[in-house]
Parts: sequence; structure tokens; C-alpha cells
Amino acid sequence: MAETIHVRGEGGAIFAMDLPLSEGIAERYERGLLVRVNADGSPYAGGPAGAQEEDGSTPVGGSDLTAGRTPRPGVNASKAEWIAFVVSQGHLSADDAANYTKADLIEMGS
Repeated sequence: MAETIHVRGEGGAIFAMDLPLSEGIAERYERGLLVRVNADGSPYAGGPAGAQEEDGSTPVGGSDLTAGRTPRPGVNASKAEWIAFVVSQGHLSADDAANYTKADLIEMGS
């Protein structure tokens, strides 16, 4: 039986997806356009999907990427990457974030 995760799409909708993710979806997830969340849309606090220590516990520590969080983009990253980051932080919906300038998004993400 496949493990199911919930992700917030670019438009802010929550989708249930079975693992492993398809290639196209996995690519969007890795770029931060899709963000893992709980079923109710609240931020996901666990580790990456399926990650467990040998004793069955969820791993602690590591980078944002290994902890299932969207890493903060570089200043030269595209506006779309900054929108995805701000949305993953729970500051705005994707539609609202698109109305801000890249400089505003960088400031929100700081």
C-alpha cells in the first residue's frame, strides 16, 4: 500500500498524493512549487515523506530540504521561486503572493 501525503499546489489547493510521486510532480515538489502540508492545510512539521530512523522514529536535524521544508531561495532566484517560498512559510496564498513585487517577497521571506 502506498503512503499518501498532502501537498499545497501553486493555487493554494490541498491535494492528496500517493508516493512515489510521478516525475513531473516530483520535479515541481523539489522546486518548491508544491509544498507538503497536513491534511487540513496546516504546515507539515515532520521529516520528508517516508523518512524514518532505524528505530522507526522521525529523523531530527538536517537542512530545510532534508526536513521537507522549502529552502530559502537566493536573492537572484526567480519571482516564482520566491512566491513558492513565501507560500510555504504560510505568509500568503499563491494568488496573493503573485501580486507582490519580488523585492516585497524577499522582505517577507527574511
